Amino acid sequence: MEVRRSARRRRTVTAYRDGDTLVVLIPATMSRAEEEHWVAEMQRKLQRTESRRASPARKSDEALLARCVELSRRYLDSTTMPASVRWVPPMRTRWASCTPVDRTIRVSERLRDVPSWVLDYVLVHELAHLRVAGHNAKFWALVRRYPKTERAIGYLEGLSSAAGLGITGIDADDE
Repeated sequence: MEVRRSARRRRTVTAYRDGDTLVVLIPATMSRAEEEHWVAEMQRKLQRTESRRASPARKSDEALLARCVELSRRYLDSTTMPASVRWVPPMRTRWASCTPVDRTIRVSERLRDVPSWVLDYVLVHELAHLRVAGHNAKFWALVRRYPKTERAIGYLEGLSSAAGLGITGIDADDE
């Protein structure tokens, strides 16, 4: 998080994300107590906004499958189509998993409220596993076709750390 004080700013407080950083713009005359209040308030507002932008795929397994079809078309040349995609109870060590043999993908319900671009990354990651089982260079070349890969990885690392989950990657063998 970054707080920027401005001598030109008189009353308004603004916040936005710059990559993984929350930037809060406040008047230079604001006290430390007011700064703390407004930073917390702007964090809450931004979180609510990001949650509202959450993917419609969070509503059902069918919507999740439809989103995978769209993501496969957009980023993987429609070459990876899952047989099924479903929400599952929170996993202890990963955000999602897939079984390439039967082309199934399971997504932890912990991800229902993340921003849509984060869920999309997780789905692209699992779709790529339908073509490449491991995490080699060929696999990551597929995943990185999704433009927000690095940002989403950072988001998931922060979410895991903040919640004390100890999840280090999407799959069990991500490190």
